[in-house]
Amino acid sequence: MLRVLITTDYLRPGDEVDQFLRRAGLATEHLPMTGKRDPERLAEALAGVDAALVANEPMTADVLARAPRLRVVVRTGVGYDSIDVDAAARLGISVSNLPGINANAVAEYTMGLLLAGARRLVQSASGVARGGWPREDGHELRGATLGLIGYGASARAVVPLARAFGMTVVCTTGVPDRLRTDPAVRFVELPELLAVADYVSVHTSLTERTRGLLGEKAFRRMKPTALLVNTARGPIVDEDALAKAVRAGDIAGAALDVATEEPLPPDSPLRDVDGIVVYSHLAGQTAQARAAAGREGAEELVAALQGRPRFAVNAALITEGKK
Repeated sequence: MLRVLITTDYLRPGDEVDQFLRRAGLATEHLPMTGKRDPERLAEALAGVDAALVANEPMTADVLARAPRLRVVVRTGVGYDSIDVDAAARLGISVSNLPGINANAVAEYTMGLLLAGARRLVQSASGVARGGWPREDGHELRGATLGLIGYGASARAVVPLARAFGMTVVCTTGVPDRLRTDPAVRFVELPELLAVADYVSVHTSLTERTRGLLGEKAFRRMKPTALLVNTARGPIVDEDALAKAVRAGDIAGAALDVATEEPLPPDSPLRDVDGIVVYSHLAGQTAQARAAAGREGAEELVAALQGRPRFAVNAALITEGKK
């Protein structure tokens, strides 16, 4: 019987996903992983399994090499930067993600961060909790310009929500012109987006090109009243440069759902900066999105074990390696 390791923390023995996999003739093992992941613990757990349903676990080349039976890895989410897909391909391991699975959840959350930042809701609530009664004014979203970095499923889902609030939307993206079909969006290059946007929201994937994309030079281009929102990946933002820019008044602040290191370490430069609010990577974590990710992830895992994955991100690399 093939064995499946499940590390996604909200999936449990006996739940819908577990039952589905067992009906497919698979044996399941659960090892929920949260906080800072331990690669050694992960490698030990993977050693005797044929497939894995994982969250943001560090599937490094070393970890994968120590899993001789592993054939399939499925991410219960969209980003897969924690998985060494090249190493997986060399080992013949299929890696899949679930494109767009939590796009609506991320889009709604993005609007929540925009509203919370514009009206300084966290600062107000914190002030009341400390015994004060803050009465600072905020800003309305209507009439403001939202700049989207990236044009994937979550960014596209933000557009109608932002437009409903009366915002103008601009976007910078590398997608082909034939996919830039929304008349409600004006597509521009990054420098122009940074210069005109009142709110900059990050929705691009983490690659070597986007790592550190928003640093000192980018923040100097932004309006001093601008707010940065990041629901994508932490390393896209240079955290030291961001803290410096907010303290200096180069930009107004940031609402970050992701950080370079998670959980946020005690010595993070993002701590104790008035105007920067860090959340605990919750953008895609709704009951509906989790249920969908669990179901779709289990279906993709079974399909991949049968040799017909729908969303393999390294299929071309595996094919190339067989030539």
